[in-house]
Amino acid sequence: MTLQFTPNSFLPKLLYVLCIIVLLLNSYETTFVVWGFTAFITLRKKYSVSFLRFQILLGLLIAVALFSAQFTDHKSYVYFKDISYLLKPMLGLAVGYNICKIIGKDLFRTVILTGVLLATIHIATILICFFIFKITTMHLLRHYGGYFNDYEIYTLVLLIFAKQFEIKIKPQTRMLFIVLLSVSAFLYLARTNMIQFVVLVMAIKGYFILNVRNVKYLLVATSLVVTAYAAIYYSNPSRKGEGLEAFLYKIKIAPIESFKTKINEEDWKDFNDNYRSFENIITVRQVTDRGFPTILIGKGMGSTIDLGREMWTNDQEFIRYVPELHNTYMTMYLKAGLIGVLLTLVFIYYLSKSKPTNNRLIHHINLLFMGSALFLIVSNWVFLGLYLKLDNKSIFLGFLIAYREILIAENAKLPSIPNEY
Repeated sequence: MTLQFTPNSFLPKLLYVLCIIVLLLNSYETTFVVWGFTAFITLRKKYSVSFLRFQILLGLLIAVALFSAQFTDHKSYVYFKDISYLLKPMLGLAVGYNICKIIGKDLFRTVILTGVLLATIHIATILICFFIFKITTMHLLRHYGGYFNDYEIYTLVLLIFAKQFEIKIKPQTRMLFIVLLSVSAFLYLARTNMIQFVVLVMAIKGYFILNVRNVKYLLVATSLVVTAYAAIYYSNPSRKGEGLEAFLYKIKIAPIESFKTKINEEDWKDFNDNYRSFENIITVRQVTDRGFPTILIGKGMGSTIDLGREMWTNDQEFIRYVPELHNTYMTMYLKAGLIGVLLTLVFIYYLSKSKPTNNRLIHHINLLFMGSALFLIVSNWVFLGLYLKLDNKSIFLGFLIAYREILIAENAKLPSIPNEY
């Protein structure tokens, strides 16, 4: 039996914070328990059609993977591990949605402060490790400080556009938080977080709404990006470089490492630099070799790809058979075939879809959803998207779904949206 909470209850807010910071422990078992417990005790009697649509899409994907697993033999451990991993975004959406429905609009303050707390912990961790372990390279910086944090980017963007999202905060406090989050975000040296920031900012500015003005802006932005990349490419940063040079090398290989179709497995540089592409090639080969039925519904829960060699993972495991890949689309192709890939794309489509509104705040939230959907396309390709064990976007998106529903229900009377939007 679930507990009954009031909008003034402190426990739901505490649970929200815990569900975000528990990811810092890098233990999926702990995350699954905390998220599952929170989703259960905040369970609601009624859910909106919009929220259920997202859950049904994710649930159908699990159902396909469970069905296709009946036709192959898998290890029980990997089978149940897959179930827990595929449940993760469903739990995250439920946590964010349930708690926002309990607390109401006041949860926005907790959402912001949680992001600031993450940034503070990140910077403090780096400072401590700098003096203890003498961090001198980009690789050590990311090893001890973390590889990315999408939640911090969401918080930073919300504070930058505090007026558009009607966030009531003192100017001095807002600037302090922006500086703190900016420093923390930079120290991740994460290409995906940089892409996330640019995509969300452009989305909130309305640049992805197609019209003549926005097409011009997008062409100019594309030209600047291509020019900047060309400058980095021809500067030829070294693979063995340190600090900024190592980061520039990662940018140099970024457009190639996930899209190569041929890799020399005997050349360790080519293999390591393009490992994501290697995973994709192996997955397509090992799924298609089993015939059309497997192409359609995948190999099911517990399925793995055979790398053909044993390799160390970031979790310090020495493995040859990999159950989860970097690429969400390929992971879904492995587990649930083309149907799984289609369901993943439909989920992104509905995330970007919204009804026209004259409410300025709801309008900007819709733009944030659009930006999140566009970024999720990239995140799914390089970092397993919502299914990565360290990912926290699903909780934020669940909160945002509920927050928009509350605003729509209130039918707030705000100024009409100017035509230039």
